[in-house]
Amino acid sequence: MADEEYRLLPAINGKVQCLPEKKEPLENCGFCIHCREFRVGRTFVKSPSLAYCMKCRVTERVDYAKADAVRCADRRGEGFHSITNIIS
Repeated sequence: MADEEYRLLPAINGKVQCLPEKKEPLENCGFCIHCREFRVGRTFVKSPSLAYCMKCRVTERVDYAKADAVRCADRRGEGFHSITNIIS
């Protein structure tokens, strides 16, 4: 998926507007199958949810308190979908 196909969700008070009717805490994004990256300052940090991705194998930590946006791959309006449902 190209960068322009992702949604960039601004983080306000530690939450993002995941769906029109639902805000999610940034910590939940770190466990969501749709989350790709967190913007911290001027850089993007890969999401911890990609740790189980065979291609990415991310092991970085994200300082959620400093994140100001989330790069999200949810284009169908599914909302938060935990990776724990997939890996367990």
